[in-house]
Amino acid sequence: QVQLAESGGGLVQAGGSLRLSCATSGRMFDSGAVAWFRQGPGKEREFVAVIKWTGTNTYYGDSVKGRFTISRDNARNTVYLQMNSLKPEDTAVYYCTADPSGVGSYNYWGQGTQVTVSS
Repeated sequence: QVQLAESGGGLVQAGGSLRLSCATSGRMFDSGAVAWFRQGPGKEREFVAVIKWTGTNTYYGDSVKGRFTISRDNARNTVYLQMNSLKPEDTAVYYCTADPSGVGSYNYWGQGTQVTVSS
């Protein structure tokens, strides 16, 4: 079992920055991964970024490449999403999710944190 808790959301003006945190507890294997997804109002859930639990592999959705950076602090069991140059279309509930074994099954989700970008 893995538990996840997001924090760091809020209201920001376009062009601003926010950093989201995803605190994890429970067993994550070296092969595991943590990802961020988001769901905007009236939109489908969208992949944002993923990071392996060990190593440096990261991958981003096209809409956030060059603006968002995913990172992790294994000592704190926390994954971060640094969001820069925010746009109104980034407004969404952001969720982190874990694939503890790295088998491609994201079965554990946090409760989400709201990000609102004003124009």
